[in-house]
Amino acid sequence: MASQPEFDSRAQPLSLDPRVGEVNRQLELVANRVVRKRDQVLERLKLGGRKARYDDATFEFEGGAQDKLRKKHYDKSLRLLWKAEKEAPYLGFKDCSAAERELTEMAEKSMDTEEQELRRQLTLPEYKELLNTHYTQREKEAIVAILAAIGHGEAYAWLVSAEMLGMVKSTGARAALTMQVFEEAKHFVVLRELIRAFDVPVPRQSAWEYMMLESVIKAKGLDKFFGMNVLIEGIALSFFGMLSTYPGLELLRRFHLDESRHTAMPQNYFKEFPLTKQESKSPVARMRRLKMLMPALALIPYLEEDLAVLGVDAFEFGGSVLRKVITLSERNGFYLPVAATTITPALNMIFNGYCKMTRPEHSFCDFMVAETTKGKSERKVEKTVFEPSATGEETEPKKSAAPKKKAAPKRAG
Repeated sequence: MASQPEFDSRAQPLSLDPRVGEVNRQLELVANRVVRKRDQVLERLKLGGRKARYDDATFEFEGGAQDKLRKKHYDKSLRLLWKAEKEAPYLGFKDCSAAERELTEMAEKSMDTEEQELRRQLTLPEYKELLNTHYTQREKEAIVAILAAIGHGEAYAWLVSAEMLGMVKSTGARAALTMQVFEEAKHFVVLRELIRAFDVPVPRQSAWEYMMLESVIKAKGLDKFFGMNVLIEGIALSFFGMLSTYPGLELLRRFHLDESRHTAMPQNYFKEFPLTKQESKSPVARMRRLKMLMPALALIPYLEEDLAVLGVDAFEFGGSVLRKVITLSERNGFYLPVAATTITPALNMIFNGYCKMTRPEHSFCDFMVAETTKGKSERKVEKTVFEPSATGEETEPKKSAAPKKKAAPKRAG
């Protein structure tokens, strides 16, 4: 597996004041103790508490791994997964991939030996050696910290999408959401194994992830769509787009494609079953969504050191992901207390204020127009998600959430 030129030419690690990172870590530790202790007390009193049956300290759901069950059912189900296009072509389904169609044609021509040459799989020891060749220990720790943040989010997306199955209308919507449940399960178990291959400790959820994800799983009604498909999946899409060109992480391109479909799910659903004015614009609903979004702001400086190790400015990444999340939010009718045209400049001022205090040589830049998705194919995929007019569809509201300014951001410091 050859290294990617895009990774080799990436920016050098960013230099940050270590005292700022220590302050952020201590702040997160205090917040973590407070929110977890609060939820433990509420749970004992049967007044609420943590809803997700998920143990982020061990990177498992409650009850442990139970890998025997996974191998007997999950792995076996994937092996035995049949496609209607192959088994009953007369029904009109088109659910086979191009590779599966090729395999079917080969089997029909009795060319079974060629099937063995379709793909060469790396063994796990070879994969670990590839990681050790391309990454320092600190770089591996940074990548694992970032991937673990996504992995914990995938655990919650799995739980939330399963809950949503009982809420959506129509056979088509249930079929679509059933596939998302399946894909979230796949994302969690596959990403977990990928992360463990780095052979570095897997961090627990930060307090900011905990608060954000618990607010999503506790959301009422269709606001779960905002929390899951707009917020969680929007963040995951951006992380996968940022890392998919790194050596050994090419698999993340498959995750990125899945997330692009997930982020489009609410928009497609609401074409058939629109949100009511009350669901979309009520002040209470707007505030609930803002509450879900707020912890993501604290997550940006918390991951600043790990992103800097990889040469990524945390606030360029934060500006990129928040621009996309706010775009999707307004496009789907999930309005926030203030419009995108107001909130994005305000966030940009906050980001620049933080950088001014923590980076002595910082000069003002527009973080909200930054783009940290690296791969060409990933950018093309995201264009179809965030710029629907490019595909001939006109789905944006009159007040576009996407910033119109095209100038590239200046580098900080």
